[in-house]
Amino acid sequence: MTTRRAFGTDRTERNPYFPRLLGRNGAVATEHYLSAQCARDMLKAGGNAIDAAVAATFVEGVVNPNMHTIGGECPMLIYLARMGRVVCINGNMMAPALATPRAFIERGLTDILPDEGILAAGTPAAFGALLTALARYGRLSFGEVVAPALDYARDGFPVHKGLVEQPNYGIRPCAEKFRTRWPGSAGVYLPDGRIPEIGQTLRNPALASVFETLERAERTGSGSRETRLNAVHQEYYAGIVADAIHDYSVRREGLLRRRDLETFETRIENPAQIDYRGVRVFKCGPWNQGPVLLQALAILEGFDLKAMGHLSADYLHTVVEAAKLAYADREQYYGDPVHVNVPMAGLLSKTYARRRAALIDPARAIAELRPGDPAREGALLPAEQRLGGKAWGPGTVHVDVIDAEGNMAAFTPSGAWIRSQEVVPQLGFPLGTRMQTFYLAPAHHPNLVAPGKRPRTTISPSLAFRDGKPWMVFGSMGGDQQDQWMLQFLLNRVDFGMTVQAAIEAPKFSSEAFPGFFTPHDFLPNRVRIEPRHDPAVLEELARRGHDLELAGDWTEGYLLAAARDPLTGLLEAGCDPRAEKSEVFPSFALCW
Repeated sequence: MTTRRAFGTDRTERNPYFPRLLGRNGAVATEHYLSAQCARDMLKAGGNAIDAAVAATFVEGVVNPNMHTIGGECPMLIYLARMGRVVCINGNMMAPALATPRAFIERGLTDILPDEGILAAGTPAAFGALLTALARYGRLSFGEVVAPALDYARDGFPVHKGLVEQPNYGIRPCAEKFRTRWPGSAGVYLPDGRIPEIGQTLRNPALASVFETLERAERTGSGSRETRLNAVHQEYYAGIVADAIHDYSVRREGLLRRRDLETFETRIENPAQIDYRGVRVFKCGPWNQGPVLLQALAILEGFDLKAMGHLSADYLHTVVEAAKLAYADREQYYGDPVHVNVPMAGLLSKTYARRRAALIDPARAIAELRPGDPAREGALLPAEQRLGGKAWGPGTVHVDVIDAEGNMAAFTPSGAWIRSQEVVPQLGFPLGTRMQTFYLAPAHHPNLVAPGKRPRTTISPSLAFRDGKPWMVFGSMGGDQQDQWMLQFLLNRVDFGMTVQAAIEAPKFSSEAFPGFFTPHDFLPNRVRIEPRHDPAVLEELARRGHDLELAGDWTEGYLLAAARDPLTGLLEAGCDPRAEKSEVFPSFALCW
């Protein structure tokens, strides 16, 4: 087994790949340098962190359409300094009113939904979430925050390598599909019928026209700021956008209809939360995979991780096994809490966590999927009641912003990837395919498809307090791996005292020992993908304990972004992942000033 030296050597600790970024006026971390610059410009123009994050997300949807467009989803966590509270905005899509299991079975499907095409399309949620955040918590107008994205759509932006070359999701891997099946996509992403060169200017006139129409609805409206922003919402969900989506879906025999958009509402919710060693961590609710991070922390609080040693065999084994237990509960219980009863109080209780922690065998990895029973204080659920069924998750971006007043925003936009759905010609963006995470059977599965139900999603922003004060926002791309990577990042910060950048850069792993969210929901018992920078002796010991190790490409397990505020001094810090640069596919950028 060939490996490289582990993180933690004097050289690496003192000289990380990226420098530490510090400032006092603003901190931004995004996936693309153009969106990061846009967020900074919004703050300098008098906007707050929410305005900046909204504007940056619009830009991401233009320049990173392989990762996200405004036909997708965008869960959010926001800390409001003037109110002293954290809110969650449920930016998750909704199943159409016609989306019953029978409707799919009659179309020849059995137990899973397709991972591309019109049958996987639900009501777009990202735009509603962005507009809700802007209306409730921002200061600027829609015209101001959409202006940079409008400019890049109308006048063009330089194509980056990720947009062209990302495996499975970039233009090159999808070019033949665009040419032969999806003319709406070819019209935007194959200018003159050719794959664009890196640095070539790419324009999206249809999307620019949509932005102009939405901006006009605000500008020509009357009344309060809220009334004008509501006019923008109406134009999207009950105007030209809704009409185009309805027509597109009907022509292709999809289930999505205009009434699904007209009745769509963005939910503002209380986040899930837990305390871990003086840090309070906030996540979205169980329609999202975020609570697995909280469950894993609750399990790990009973172990002295620092005494085990960072990246030791004992440490890695314990974290992997804790994550597997948390993810087993994700499969068993998580779903849209409006439609199913998710026992969150029990899943996050200290008593339940202690019972789960006792299941970790320090000497060997457990291949079995082991959901617990919160109603019986953590006893293993009987085998006959357990649910179970993974490729790397599709594209996702993340945006973190902290402003000088202490407002914090963590947005994780994803979905409506150009590889999964044709671009709607009149709109310049595709619809999302998050419906693929639903199940068609068994009937008692918490993520069974149903009209108006929100599908489970992996996209999972994070926000944390330290010693009762707002501290940090962070997130990642990466599907099922997101909260595993964020767990390791947070442990690096809390248990081992690392800076933001060092915690991001430390070697990481991801387990695949649970059913994946995405079709076909496969899992590989005891499989652990791990970066080869770990100590070879540690890898040998993990294998001896029964972990099925897959050496990932070096600098491939991560893609984290974070922004932090020192609770005592107010000093701001931002970090981004060199894995993005080293992959030469995924862009990533951070700013502090």
